Amino acid sequence: MVTSNSYLESLLQGRPQLPPSPLAWFNHLRANAVDRAGTLKVPTTRDEEWRFTDISPLAALSLKPVRAASSLEAADVERFYLPEAKNRLVFVDGVYMPHLSSPTGPDSAQDPEVVVVTDLSTAVLAHAKAIEPHLGRHAGFQDNLFAALNTAFLHDGAVIIAPRNVAVENPMHVLFIATQSGAASHPRCLFIAQDGSTVTILEDYVTLREDVYVTNAVTEVVLGNNAQINHIRVQRDSAQAFHIANCAVSLARSSRYRSVSVALGARISRYDLNTRLEDEGAECAIDGLALITGRQLADTHTCIDHAKPNGISRQSHKCIVDGAAQAVFNGKVLVRPGAQRTDSAQSSRNLLLSAKARVDTKPQLEIFADDVKCAHGATVGQLDNEELFYLKSRGLSEVAARNLLTYAFGAEIIERISIASLRHRLEQTALEQTKKTEL
Repeated sequence: MVTSNSYLESLLQGRPQLPPSPLAWFNHLRANAVDRAGTLKVPTTRDEEWRFTDISPLAALSLKPVRAASSLEAADVERFYLPEAKNRLVFVDGVYMPHLSSPTGPDSAQDPEVVVVTDLSTAVLAHAKAIEPHLGRHAGFQDNLFAALNTAFLHDGAVIIAPRNVAVENPMHVLFIATQSGAASHPRCLFIAQDGSTVTILEDYVTLREDVYVTNAVTEVVLGNNAQINHIRVQRDSAQAFHIANCAVSLARSSRYRSVSVALGARISRYDLNTRLEDEGAECAIDGLALITGRQLADTHTCIDHAKPNGISRQSHKCIVDGAAQAVFNGKVLVRPGAQRTDSAQSSRNLLLSAKARVDTKPQLEIFADDVKCAHGATVGQLDNEELFYLKSRGLSEVAARNLLTYAFGAEIIERISIASLRHRLEQTALEQTKKTEL
């Protein structure tokens, strides 16, 4: 059994000496995370929350430090840029790249009506009052080794703050690019929508090479009263990589959080999304798609926590699994005592394209209030024979009919992405990955 100490040693063997921050609370946060990481163990299949996901290959890796400098130029990565995004933050192997980014200018620190799009090192000094109550407060690391390690490495990161009562028209693009074999990076994001604001944010993970590396990401999303965040998350890592991510979302009164997550890459990926409806009238809609093949494993764990009355949540998660791949979905809806008039619906639908493909799905409801409307359901199966027959009767071949139905199954989630250029790219990717030339 691999212990946390050996894994932590591997990760920290070449850890750069992080410069101390002039802010005591920031240094204290990192120090606490280092201490806590040393007491935690690497999760194994003996742990209930990880029983379908064996990450022992990850713990056995020999990892090397990330080089601070990158020779990448805009021409090397501009194919990942989005024409709709005027502001962009780019990180290469977890390190902020100013020359590839287009953050908001210094006026954002002076003008309360200008959206803040900047790196964490800049933000903790210029916007400490807005950041301190939230950084490291929502994605707890007391019982999560990966969140603790991410916080221990806290230095570079993406910070977006939508100011009060401002609707930000253009989407914000946070782009994480992997380039180094055997490297471990720790991307960090903090997204804040202050009272009455609206913003769309793309959190995007890509690679320039098919190689083995580790991405350990943490994102914290905070919505003020009547705020709205449209959060799109796309994971397109190398098929040999490991991707571990934790996202914590806090919703205030009458706020609305909309999430679409698409997982295409990584040999082993795990995404934990914890959404807490902290006050009355909060709403969330969480959609996810895992499209995997070969020997990939994609594990998604979500928790929607209704803490106060009149909350609404909707969740639809789909998996398309081919080859000998495995998908895992564990979705919990928690309705706490007093959270009356909660309205929640959850759906897990899974499509198996081969005899060796596997899906483990576990939708859960935990209800401690009596005036609620909650429902959930799960299906695992193959393509519908009646639908296949219908398409074939209209002149399509067996292969073409199967390809069309498979693509349509996943496209339902992709169509919910509000950024047109990204939606088109993902539709093309889904079309290519679901296309078979023969049965």
